[in-house]
Amino acid sequence: MTKTSSALNQMPPSTLAALAQMGADLAVARLRRKESLKAWAQRLRVSVPTLMRLEAGEPSVSMGVLATALWMIGRDAALATLATPKEDRGALELDVRQAEALGQARVRAAAKTKLSRQAKEIKPAGP
Repeated sequence: MTKTSSALNQMPPSTLAALAQMGADLAVARLRRKESLKAWAQRLRVSVPTLMRLEAGEPSVSMGVLATALWMIGRDAALATLATPKEDRGALELDVRQAEALGQARVRAAAKTKLSRQAKEIKPAGP
């Protein structure tokens, strides 16, 4: 019995679909090059069953095998941009929320300062 990571069992459906699509695309790339499963697996230095799992989009296939397959079709450079900070929506949303909170704090501070100045100007002069 093979031990399966709980992370693999809880992958989002959209991620599983993306892996399935990438696997299918890699199979098409192999077929367009008229390469057999055996020949392609030898070039990847994996077994035919591992290549079949890659082409099926199974998430348990190692990232190294996937990266090598992408290299074989000239697409490995795309890996460098997949997690680029400028495309990290979650972090960007957090940055925006922090900037909005900072802006609101500055507005409140400016209003408090203005009220304080006005209060000092209104105070009657002492005896």
